[in-house]
Amino acid sequence: MTTASQPVTDPLSLAALDTERHVASAGWDQPPRLFALVSTADLVAREPQLAAGLTVSDQIDGALTAIEQEDLPTTDSIESLLGQIAWPDTVLGCAIVVERLVVPPDAERGLPRDRGAAMAALAEHPERRDVRLLAAATRDGRSICLLRQRDHDRDDRVATGSDIAPGLVAALRSTLTD
Repeated sequence: MTTASQPVTDPLSLAALDTERHVASAGWDQPPRLFALVSTADLVAREPQLAAGLTVSDQIDGALTAIEQEDLPTTDSIESLLGQIAWPDTVLGCAIVVERLVVPPDAERGLPRDRGAAMAALAEHPERRDVRLLAAATRDGRSICLLRQRDHDRDDRVATGSDIAPGLVAALRSTLTD
């Protein structure tokens, strides 16, 4: 896992960083947000008026644009929600942004059996950390994950890696298969 500090030129990484910053601009305590990743060139060909708002990174070969999928149903399981999604061929990839509570492994010992009580106990743990996770995957097998901690809520402190959330990446990939 690294912190984004060197210039990024990969279209998937650029789209992921742009999407994470967009979500971050709305603050914390958000529900999950799902995005389709489409070819920026194809999108502009269909919607020429969008060309005026393109940035330099939007014009690189293979650039991707994230389109938010609104009105997601509320669910306790992101994986089951993703299991119900299939994308049209024009969607080259997808990304999901979720907020999570992270605690040290030993904090999970001795939790109450009741899910609500267990979540309350974890939320009050002195070593808990609030994080926002973006996972993205493409049809051609590429993936990236970004992690922002509430304690270090700055664009230059977003960690990146391919193995931060393998289960979530796998669930995203399953939405992209025929």
